[in-house]
This record gives sequence, C-alpha cells and structure tokens, in this order.
Amino acid sequence: MDSTTEVQPPVPVVRRNEWLKVLTTAVVFYILLLVALLLTKNSNLFPTLAMVGSFMVPVAYVAFIYERRHLSRLTMPTVSLAFIYGGLLGIIAAALLEPFFINQLDLRAILRIGFIEEFAKILGVLVIARRRRHDSEMDGLILGAAAGMGFAALESNGYAFTALLESHGSISATVEVTLIRGLLAPLGHGTWTAILASVLFRESKKCNFRVNWHVINAYLLVSILHAMWDGLPLVVSSIFGQGLGVLIAWGAIGAVGLFILWIRWQEAVRLQMVSPSEIEETCI
Repeated sequence: MDSTTEVQPPVPVVRRNEWLKVLTTAVVFYILLLVALLLTKNSNLFPTLAMVGSFMVPVAYVAFIYERRHLSRLTMPTVSLAFIYGGLLGIIAAALLEPFFINQLDLRAILRIGFIEEFAKILGVLVIARRRRHDSEMDGLILGAAAGMGFAALESNGYAFTALLESHGSISATVEVTLIRGLLAPLGHGTWTAILASVLFRESKKCNFRVNWHVINAYLLVSILHAMWDGLPLVVSSIFGQGLGVLIAWGAIGAVGLFILWIRWQEAVRLQMVSPSEIEETCI
C-alpha cells in the first residue's frame, strides 16, 4: 500500500451567519445597559454603554467579512490584532498628523483629512502583515476591513464622549450619535481600508510589500471617497436641505465604496481558485 498521502485542496468556508449572532447579542446588551442607566442614573454605566454602542456594528462587520474569506487561512487572532492595531495606531497617527496639516476646517482641509486618515489606518495592516505572507488579495481585504473598523469603533467612542460633554450630560444625544455612526460604519472606514489593503496585498510579493501605481491609485481613490464623505453633504444639503442632503450624499458614496469592495472580493475569490492560500506563513 502506498504510504504517501494525497494533499487535499482547501475547502471553502461555510457561511454560518455568526456575524448576525454577534450583532444581535450586542444590540440586546446595549438596550439592557441603556435601560439600566436610565433607571439607576448610575454614571459608571456610561463608558460601557458607549463602548458597546461604538463597537457592536464594527465587530459584526468584521465577522461578516471574515465568514466570507473563502479559502483564506487567516486566523481570528490575526484578524483581531488587525482590528486593535488598525484602531489604535490609526487614531494615534491621525491625532498627531492632522494638527500639522490642518489649520482651519475647509474643503482643502477635508481632503487632507481623507489622505491622513487613510494612511493612518493602513499602518495597522502593515504592522500585522510585516512578518506574515502578504500576497493574497483576500487576506488584505479581511485585514483592511478589520483595521478600518477598529479605527471606526474608537473614533465613534470618542464622538460619543464628545456628544456627552457638549450636551451637558444628555444621554439621548450620546445614543443618537452612537446609533447613527454605528449604522453608517459599514459604508465608511472598514470598506475603504479593505479596498486599499486588498490592492496592496495583490500587488505585493510573498514577504515584501510593493507600492506601485495600482496601490497609489487605490490610496487616492479611498482618500477621495473619504473626503467626499466629509465634504459632499455640505454641498448637497444646500440643494436638498440638511437631512435629505446628508442621506443622499452618504448613501451615494457608501454605495460606490461597497460596489468597489464587492469587485475586489470577487477578484480575490477568483485569484484564490487559481492559487489557493496556504497556512499562515511567517517571514523572517
């Protein structure tokens, strides 16, 4: 009998919609925390309420993307690290860089913010992938989504705290900011960083990042989408009014971003079928 063992091809991941369980559980606990805060007036509950509200959609989004990794061998600890590094490094880098380039908030400043924050978020992906194989577009898409959503969660947490201070302790104002940013989260940071990271990984070698015109164009694209997200509502609102104008602008920009991400995911799946990814490898 032949002692050799045939190597079985990787099997696509079966989607179990665990992301929906994550989101549902977080929403239930958010409601329970809100009720407890309103009934007890215990201010110690507010940080937990803000944190759960800020993180529930970003975490569910990352779970949604991870379940669609197809043949990717990325592990959840690696994806979790991308979420943490992308959030923390992104927030710190953006906070340090923006004062040097932004003096007043105008359209040019909004464009600079887009370039700065998209650069800041990709740093987390670079840190996580620097010693790992990074030539799979699907891996880049997943890690980029995680890093971008880590940034979005921490940024939303900051906005929630700011809303509390500016409203002189209004819980309703904080809940409003948290819910709006949570619902809009899939249209922004996570999607943009996923697009950029997917192109970066596609164009890179096994253990060496390569920045070419494809990567630069992807960076320009997501930075402009980011800037349009911040600036276009100001223009559209002058035509359709504040509420409707903002919804139209964000809806249009979000749809464009998700469509581009879908194209990147389709290409990533196709490339996986041509060259299936192996078990996570480290680079010396």
